[in-house]
Amino acid sequence: MANIKSQIKRNRQNERRRVRNKTVRSELKTRVKAAQTAAEAGAADAGEKSRLAQKRLGKAASKRTLHKNAAARRTSRLMRRAKPS
Repeated sequence: MANIKSQIKRNRQNERRRVRNKTVRSELKTRVKAAQTAAEAGAADAGEKSRLAQKRLGKAASKRTLHKNAAARRTSRLMRRAKPS
């Protein structure tokens, strides 16, 4: 365990961020999965679910929880799957 005051504070900050990031990433997975299943099933609300997933991906990227290129890649894959063929 650290015994330098600044490092103790840094550890507390990192732990708070880790918990926050974990909840955000968990929600992302849930939203993306819901959008994919709705698109595959051809549900009426598939567009709304994909829009919500896209919104959360963009927000996570802007907050630096997720890298911006990773968010763009996931959004692209989501839109490709949601696109009616």
